[in-house]
Amino acid sequence: MEPGGQDINLNSPNKGLLTDTMTEVPVGPSGVHMPADAAGASLPEGLTEAEAEELRAELVKVEEEILTLRQVLAAKEHHATELKRKLGQTPLNQLKMNLSRSLQEVQMSTAYVKTSEKLGEWNEKVTQSDVYKKTQETLSHAGQRTTAALSNVGTAISRRLGDMSSYSIRHSISMPAMRNSPTFKSFEERVGSLKSV
Repeated sequence: MEPGGQDINLNSPNKGLLTDTMTEVPVGPSGVHMPADAAGASLPEGLTEAEAEELRAELVKVEEEILTLRQVLAAKEHHATELKRKLGQTPLNQLKMNLSRSLQEVQMSTAYVKTSEKLGEWNEKVTQSDVYKKTQETLSHAGQRTTAALSNVGTAISRRLGDMSSYSIRHSISMPAMRNSPTFKSFEERVGSLKSV
């Protein structure tokens, strides 16, 4: 044995056991194991030793039942997990179903319904206002003009590039001469008119 009281010889039949320093678990008069803190504690006033012993026995029984119930619960959870796996229900699918169910519950709640109604009323008031209608018309008109301008620019660029592609690379004109060409001037005018729109 080692001096610390614990046998660390791996071939010893007493390996890992404490010797003289090991304390015994307190046992009550009827053989029931008592918690260590209850062994030396004084009894509450008005409680006899017999009543305390009966309560300790009941406590041990309840704790054993709790342990049994935890074991049964763990076994049931394991069985449920196996059944879900066999059915093809993955944790991700379950999460999706839970989120979907939660969303439905939120959408059916009175707070959500009332908020949706209020937002609907506000939306109706805003869309019927003169300011909204004028803004919508202005943006619509601006969008139409922008579309038309971009279409014209695209057509002009395509046409001019087609004209320019007729020149061969060997016969291409210099940059200053190209700036004075009617094609470049026409393109420059269109871009300038786009700026003013």
